Amino acid sequence: MPTALSARTAAPAVVNLFAYNGLVIGTWAASLAALRERLGLDAAGIAVMLVAAGVAAITGMQIGGRLADRHGARRVVLACLPLLIVGLLIAGFATHYAALFVAALLLGLGNGGIDVAMNAIGVQVEAARPKPIMSFFHGMWSVGNFAGAALVLVASFTLPAVPVQAAVIAATLVGVAACVIGFRITPETEVVDHQDASGVKTPIPRWAYLLGLMAIAFGLGEGTAMDWSGQHVTEVALIPPAQGSLAVTVVAFFMVAIRLLGDGLVARFGRRAVVRFGGVCASLGYLITAIATPLPVLLVGWAMVGFGIGMIAPQVYAVAGHAAGGRGLAVVVTFGYATFLCGPAVIGFLANHFGLQHTMFVPAVLLAALPFLASAMPREERPDPIS
Repeated sequence: MPTALSARTAAPAVVNLFAYNGLVIGTWAASLAALRERLGLDAAGIAVMLVAAGVAAITGMQIGGRLADRHGARRVVLACLPLLIVGLLIAGFATHYAALFVAALLLGLGNGGIDVAMNAIGVQVEAARPKPIMSFFHGMWSVGNFAGAALVLVASFTLPAVPVQAAVIAATLVGVAACVIGFRITPETEVVDHQDASGVKTPIPRWAYLLGLMAIAFGLGEGTAMDWSGQHVTEVALIPPAQGSLAVTVVAFFMVAIRLLGDGLVARFGRRAVVRFGGVCASLGYLITAIATPLPVLLVGWAMVGFGIGMIAPQVYAVAGHAAGGRGLAVVVTFGYATFLCGPAVIGFLANHFGLQHTMFVPAVLLAALPFLASAMPREERPDPIS
């Protein structure tokens, strides 16, 4: 039976959703190289598959947001959990491209739906609590993401003949447990009515699209950091390629750290202030990466990027969910997710023309706009706790 939004198990239920979703995405991402080699795929085949998965995810976000408002977000996440389990299983044991393509579609659809719905649940659970908790939820997604990648890494050393299959089996066992826990304690969310007093459907608030612009900025910033930071320090600091992972590790560490600790900052300073500080911090970090050359200085820049960006997304998503429900979340998450997917490709195109280091000015400028765009965030930082 579903629990109440104010129950002691409500927050652990949301942690369960965020952590498992992160685990699936981490396992999938870390398995791609091995899957490509096993199936003999070229870069074009992987690219087409990932684009299809992205389109499926965006579709899932739009459908999931509206269903969450109409029928409750609990039903959406409980429907998406099996999609993630089945999709990952098919991917892990795929023997030809068609099966892997189907798996990518299932993973995309499930990930898009659960992304919006679990944030919608998190927003309502937060509203029922005396203090913010959205940053912590997003931090647990990052922890799950790291754990998924670690599963594949450990399996590659302990079971080198079948590393992906072993990691997928382990993730599936976790997924079954996550489903059981989800069905038992995921709280029932309130239905969000988007009609006025006369019964006419109200439009999505215009400021939700301004939040979408903010999502473009932090989506490009996060995507660039995760996909290009390693290559950036390798090229600029002239270090061996294997050591380039230092930059990715630094970004991920500081992003997780601030998400696990960021709720205290929100409670003290408010969401607008946190987003503004995060935008300034990440922008300055990218500025350092665009002009510095010594490796220690570059790592400081990437640390600032991870620290700053880690603050932003949870607050923007929380504001969208508090003020505009699942529909608003769907708009903002879609903007951010699409940019996270497509942005690194744009960075690569610009790097070919202007050099990778000089291209870092682009995310620096976009993130510098966040302190000004934060004015679009509704003044009511947090609603009263749900009674």
